[in-house]
Amino acid sequence: MSSTKRLLHALIMGAPGSGKGTVSERIVQSFDMLHISSGDILRKMIREKTDFGIQVNKFVSNGQLVPDELMLKTIGGELNRLSSADRSWLLDGFPRTKPQALSLFKIAPVQVVISLDVPFDIIINRVKGRWIHAPSGRVYNTDFNAPKVPGYDDVTGEPLMQRDDDKPESVKKRLEIYSEMAGPILEYYAEQNVLAKFSGKTTNEIWPQVYKYLTTKIEPKEKLA
Repeated sequence: MSSTKRLLHALIMGAPGSGKGTVSERIVQSFDMLHISSGDILRKMIREKTDFGIQVNKFVSNGQLVPDELMLKTIGGELNRLSSADRSWLLDGFPRTKPQALSLFKIAPVQVVISLDVPFDIIINRVKGRWIHAPSGRVYNTDFNAPKVPGYDDVTGEPLMQRDDDKPESVKKRLEIYSEMAGPILEYYAEQNVLAKFSGKTTNEIWPQVYKYLTTKIEPKEKLA
């Protein structure tokens, strides 16, 4: 068996509330991969008021999508930095448009696109139970990841909040927007023969499928219990 380290450049996609964040966490816990969240990168730049951050904030604060060119400069810079360090990575939250997907493939071709397929009615019911700790971004769910003390963060003890856009009508709208956005992107990745689709109602149902598939691409840190 070759001792050469296998690198994997992967992307994860899933509708809001599909469990994408939890699956991403499990991937980086199980495999030697870095999780790159476009949202985290943008929030960090806005917080630090970098040149990119100031430009990005103009769009975010108005509820608009950040333009392709600006997103590509931001994400591309991070991926190039990791690629030069020979690191495997899992990209999350980008691309959001087919032109972004085409440009990303030129900057840093992804070898695997993990698509989480969860029925929308399941997502709507799941999101209704979601509570967040705003300062840290920690997310809880009363159905499967409840805080130890209802309504309060496990780490700080501070109150949790529920976002207005977690209401069923808001969630339904977001899911419709995601479907329109993701359709052409997933078709493109299917054409590139890098798309892997995983279906299920819960994260615990989907995760073993994802884990088994990824073990064919990269060595796990340890065997799944």
